[in-house]
Amino acid sequence: MSTVVELSIDLFKGPVDPDWCPGCGDFGVLKSVQQAAAKCGVQPKDLLVVSGIGCSSNLPGFIHAYGIHSLHGRSVAVATGAHLANTDLKVVITGGDGDGYGIGVGHFIHAMRRNLDVTYVVMDNQIYGLTTGQASPTTTKEHRTKSTPEGNREMPLNPLALAITAGATYVARGFSGEQKQLGDLIAGGIAHKGFALIDVYSPCVTYNKINTYPWFKERVYKLEDTGWDPSDADKSLQKSFEWGEKIPLGVLYKSDQPTYEDGEPAFKAGPLVKQPLGLKKELFSELIEEMI
Repeated sequence: MSTVVELSIDLFKGPVDPDWCPGCGDFGVLKSVQQAAAKCGVQPKDLLVVSGIGCSSNLPGFIHAYGIHSLHGRSVAVATGAHLANTDLKVVITGGDGDGYGIGVGHFIHAMRRNLDVTYVVMDNQIYGLTTGQASPTTTKEHRTKSTPEGNREMPLNPLALAITAGATYVARGFSGEQKQLGDLIAGGIAHKGFALIDVYSPCVTYNKINTYPWFKERVYKLEDTGWDPSDADKSLQKSFEWGEKIPLGVLYKSDQPTYEDGEPAFKAGPLVKQPLGLKKELFSELIEEMI
């Protein structure tokens, strides 16, 4: 087993300062992602951060690593392609509940059932923040928003239950108000071999006046303080529905299962980017010229 050498968090400080609203929970998530990468000893050159569209999806621009700011709802699909092309990279996907659990939910499900070795950090503020306050897939029922002025009529999606049943092998929930724990949860996801979901309650201080920092502080508790065993899928699924007066934080479910990459013959010779194309230089040049 290789020894992990923890790095300085300063290595991951981006050249551009975040421009989120003052008090936004995404500041804490950014710091936790940086802390996690440093704790796992991942060099910036070996880290790729992929996002979709939304306030939270600006995150790749604020961290020193490779980054892709992709299309709305397509972050998981883009990250899948990048990861399968170069399995030596550690791939972290960052986005919001609207991007990942709305338009992107199909990609989310299929990446989990394949158990791809990527880490997905979702900043779940239960609102569409970038488009100024509409109901999102995780907005609670009866919540009044710009798009539901008489109260939301839809049941909220449960991302943790969906992840467990779809095949994710590391399922956790964090809170940007508990930054140290959140950093550890993300580090655990990066170190885990398989699809890791960390759903993070990241309050939108501008448009969500219900699910605020004080609201969460009164309700959240840490699973690790209760002796929780995350290996039982059935109990983990039951725990994922706990909501209201008590909300659990921590690793709900963890299992060591074969990944998609383990069974794919194309990877037996190593990462695809390091394998020969099998094309003569002349033909390769012609193809590139044609595409340009």
